[in-house]
Amino acid sequence: MTLSRRTGLSWALLGRRRTSGPSQVRTRPTRYLSSSAPPPPGSWSSHLSRLPRQDLYRLSVTDPDRFWASAAADRLRWIEPFQRVQDCDLDRGRIRWFLGGKLNVSVNCLDIHVDAHPDRVALIWERDEPGTEVKVSYRELLDMTCRLANTLKTHGIQKGDRVAIYMPVSPLAVAAMLACARIGAVHTVVFAGFSSEALAGRIQDAQCRAVVTCNQAVRGGRLIQLKATVDAAVKSCPSVQHVFVSQRTEQPPVMGKLDVPLEEVMSSQPTVCPPEPLDSEDLLFLLYTSGSTGKPKGIVHTQAGYLLYASITHQLVFDHRDGDVFGCMADIGWITGHSYVVYGPLCNGATTVLFESTPVYPHPGRYWETVERLRINQFYAAPTALRLLLTHGDGWVRKYDRSSLRTLASVGEPINQEAWHWFHSVVGERRCPLVDTWWQTETGGVCIAPRPAEPGAPIIPAMAMRPFFGIQPVLMGQKGEALTGNSVGGPLCLRQPWPGMARSIYGDHQRFIDSYFRPYPGHYFTGDGAFRSEDGFYQITGRMDDVINVSGHRLGTAEIEDALDEHPAVPESAVIGTPHEIKGEVPFAFVVLKEDLSDDPSTVLQQLRQLVSTKIAKYAVPEHFLVVKRLPKTRSGKIMRRILRKVAMETGEDLGDVSTLDDPSVLQEILEVYQQHRKQRQE
Repeated sequence: MTLSRRTGLSWALLGRRRTSGPSQVRTRPTRYLSSSAPPPPGSWSSHLSRLPRQDLYRLSVTDPDRFWASAAADRLRWIEPFQRVQDCDLDRGRIRWFLGGKLNVSVNCLDIHVDAHPDRVALIWERDEPGTEVKVSYRELLDMTCRLANTLKTHGIQKGDRVAIYMPVSPLAVAAMLACARIGAVHTVVFAGFSSEALAGRIQDAQCRAVVTCNQAVRGGRLIQLKATVDAAVKSCPSVQHVFVSQRTEQPPVMGKLDVPLEEVMSSQPTVCPPEPLDSEDLLFLLYTSGSTGKPKGIVHTQAGYLLYASITHQLVFDHRDGDVFGCMADIGWITGHSYVVYGPLCNGATTVLFESTPVYPHPGRYWETVERLRINQFYAAPTALRLLLTHGDGWVRKYDRSSLRTLASVGEPINQEAWHWFHSVVGERRCPLVDTWWQTETGGVCIAPRPAEPGAPIIPAMAMRPFFGIQPVLMGQKGEALTGNSVGGPLCLRQPWPGMARSIYGDHQRFIDSYFRPYPGHYFTGDGAFRSEDGFYQITGRMDDVINVSGHRLGTAEIEDALDEHPAVPESAVIGTPHEIKGEVPFAFVVLKEDLSDDPSTVLQQLRQLVSTKIAKYAVPEHFLVVKRLPKTRSGKIMRRILRKVAMETGEDLGDVSTLDDPSVLQEILEVYQQHRKQRQE
């Protein structure tokens, strides 16, 4: 399938290859789809080649059956062709794609590329110490994956069994994910920094039969005792039969009766492992996310739909081209790492970077030194990391050659204006498009981003802007009605299903329905709010519980944070709403000031009040300011605003689930500062 490059959006990106599969896909009517059968992919592509991006998007939402059938048939290698494109009912939380089809994800990520270019670099492992990177070819990664898959099989791991992966970012961790995919086991990657209690909770919920881990992890020059954490966790996990232990460092681990020395056992295994034919809707992985209430949710993703969506979004949103080096700085323990470090790039035959270190180790120029040394073309990072680096000035950026960069991107939360302009102007030298991506663990891949777009289409700073193909955003009113027109805001829902969306919450499908489909029947409720501009572009305003009502004015806390962060003394801030007897709610701002601040903090706070008043309105000025050294963040870089809300409302004794917190000591710091603030108010 080929769209002319004259349009600026090549359908060849969607139809990168046609290796095998149905010559014609039969479809049946569903709630959303056309009942007509699409023509063979070749003839369909010749029609698509004449469509500009706007028309192609319209096609994707008005006739998604043909759109996704063509993409899936051309883009993935199928063992058995699918017979029906989708069977979805959002009211019941039923999401099924490419019914009747069988494939293997590891084949699509490895074997296809080994056939075509076995020596191409698949992974560049950017280890903790700069200049010690390790390159792994597609052939080497396939061999490693097959050895590990055979190891799992010889220890009784079968199709459908759950396997926990508690490892740092490394080639062996990627091989562990793909080994599970090859034999049909279901992996659940747990960030290698969670406590033993948090790890145990996830193992217990998934009833994992095995854990894959390392003796130690290395990050930021520090050693992290992974094996000891696993040992503590599995004491309360009777389902675990084996713990496979690899060696990241020379320190020998203490081995117990469950433990298997991974490299030693793998070395005797063959480098060929026949791939298991898996149904499109067989489970691929579980990924646990913390909700505002209740225990972490095991989000379920399946085979074909997830892989197709991760692959397409990786290529189109980031303008990835053959031969590029793709640099996503995320950990594989999060959905960003799954989709844009592992599955999306490898399905596309890319060279993907595995970043083991931190943005400031051994110095604040680490990211940019890595870009220069590895010649990275696409750079994808979190706003929280960018704000941190911004505080260290421009010198660390300009010290290194960044001419290889072609696309910049941000992920994790809405990026503020100051960080956006710094990233674009200083890092990207005003020549690289900067795409602010909005998506979730539950969506599987990017749903709203400035690219792809027509050639020359503008990018508005700090705005996600355009829905991806097949994504139909809807903003809801106070009575649950869909808001029409532009210059409106409200809860963000998505009107129709897409292949990459989550299928369930593991073991609790009713919670899945109640969380995502019950609030607005017939729609997927994202939990986020958004604003549709007068030009029809989308601005994410943050979580719905981050939208406050001040004297009848609905106000996104992200908007206030954006204003505060414009002050040169403020690298980052977090705003939450607290109850007010008269106004209903008022903003409460937690502010981090730069360490080398020369002005008096009280003067800066007065300037911040004036800044918010000028940028937004007087009613938006925070009622309270609390100057803190750090903000509580998850290990993926998101600010845990619900913890700040509990502190401000003086319910700090019950902080809820804090297992995703990067550094628990920050809680005590903030509580102590708040107590001083409270005492001063009373005096």
